[in-house]
Amino acid sequence: MEARFSLSSATVAALPIVNHFLARLRFSELLCRYLPPPDPRTQLDPAVTLCALLKCLILSRTPLYSVIEWASPLLPSLLGCSPAQLRQLNDDRIGRSLDRLFDADRDALLTDFVLHLVQEFSVPLQQLHNDSTTLTFYGRYPQADGTPMRGRPTLEITFGHSKDHRPDLKQLLWILTVTVEGVPIQFKVADGNTADVRTHLDTWQALCALVGRPDFLYVADCKLCSRPILRIIHQKGGRFITVLPRTRKEDAQFRKWLAYQAPPWQEVAQYPHPRLKEGPPDIVRALDSPFPDPDGYRLLWFHSSLKQQRDAENRQEAIDRALEELQQLKAKVESPRTRLTSREGIAQKAEGILSHRGTQRWIHYTIEERRQERYRQEKRGRSGPQTRWRRTVKIRYSLTWQPVLQNIAEDALRDGVFPLLTNCPDLSVKQVLEAYKRKQPLIEKRHEMLKTVLEAAPLWLKNVGRVEAFLFLEYVALTVHALVERELRQAMEREGVKMLPLYPEERECEAPTAARVFEVFGTLQRHVLSKGGKEVQKFLPELTNLHRQILRLLGVPPNTFRQEPN
Repeated sequence: MEARFSLSSATVAALPIVNHFLARLRFSELLCRYLPPPDPRTQLDPAVTLCALLKCLILSRTPLYSVIEWASPLLPSLLGCSPAQLRQLNDDRIGRSLDRLFDADRDALLTDFVLHLVQEFSVPLQQLHNDSTTLTFYGRYPQADGTPMRGRPTLEITFGHSKDHRPDLKQLLWILTVTVEGVPIQFKVADGNTADVRTHLDTWQALCALVGRPDFLYVADCKLCSRPILRIIHQKGGRFITVLPRTRKEDAQFRKWLAYQAPPWQEVAQYPHPRLKEGPPDIVRALDSPFPDPDGYRLLWFHSSLKQQRDAENRQEAIDRALEELQQLKAKVESPRTRLTSREGIAQKAEGILSHRGTQRWIHYTIEERRQERYRQEKRGRSGPQTRWRRTVKIRYSLTWQPVLQNIAEDALRDGVFPLLTNCPDLSVKQVLEAYKRKQPLIEKRHEMLKTVLEAAPLWLKNVGRVEAFLFLEYVALTVHALVERELRQAMEREGVKMLPLYPEERECEAPTAARVFEVFGTLQRHVLSKGGKEVQKFLPELTNLHRQILRLLGVPPNTFRQEPN
């Protein structure tokens, strides 16, 4: 009987691009150097397992139990393993490999990784941006209480101030530092109840050791604005830009001063509307604070036209929502069968509405009391001249409110203003503004990518050691995404390429993301036609002009998609 033809297919996707960047980062080599020696009985090297898991995180986040399903249609050699080893990527083996990573010296591994990253990709370190976010966990995690594991300290997954507005869930604090180009160069995970203000000094000192000097520009939000921390940074030659918190006396003085003065604002910059191409520009004006900082730092006040509009809209929306909820409360209070029968109970409900909406200054409410008299016969029967009547008095309440127009007008004068504090007299007002307003949002983008594209939260791992190792891999995956975006966008700017047709229907994209680039390559496959167990013909992935253009911009050789790595 004549042998029949058979066709085997394997997905290539964007793995050659990921492998190219991981090879430049020497991540596999670093893993092999720092992981404890593997058990002789191990069928699959933990370094290979962790690299495969990392590629899964980069390309298509999936639960650990389904990593083997994600990997099964892929070309095994692109994952660094054989077909037999590919079938061993189960969740138990991945979990044990994460245990090995937890036992490794991850601090030294991170330092070597970042130092090589900076050198290989020529990453500038003159300006660094820091911020933190929370990673939420479902479940109790009773063993994640900070007890050392195998001689190493562990994190405490516990309740704290949730930046995801989920106070009902336990959490960890994720602290990230990125460069002015948005490349992550330092991260740390702290206990869930750690206050941000306690993390900045350790982070700054770690960055000093990494950069090799203290005079880089450190940019962070208002949690950095602690007098002891700023004093230490300043005395050691550090430079900083931060936001003055609303709790500082200088903030209240300036906002009160605005109600009686015409500030001498001077325009420093105009920025295009962030969402509307033909919308009004954001006009930013600035002035030196009339109330100097007690420590002698430079305090600048800025006024943004778009922020002024946004503040007014937010205030009006808060007032509208509060009025709607007060109207609902009024209906309940004046209902014949109301259960709100005390002034204290009604006041508590009204205060809760105003506090929740932040409208205490703009709405004033009053609770009015009225007495209702009722007469009933003492005895049953038809009433007559001798009938005795009993009078009862029932107290009812009504709720009214009115806007505090004076406070609304005063706050309208303060719309759009924000303060920045710095110890850098050599920077112009516009440079200070650019450092915070234009570059600080980059770290928010990285946090968004961590939680949406990479889906780092919520986490389901019950072993806190594996959680820490997993978050280390999430950091590496985040770095790869940032580097792909950086290399692609810089190459587009160098070659004058304004847009790439990356969106569906070949719509143009001005700022390509790594996730979209990986999707464009996601359908590439390699096919092998066989007859009688012998290869007849191999069909390699067909690259389109768009594929070739992206690879050229990224510096990835196209032949990496047409050959199997050894």
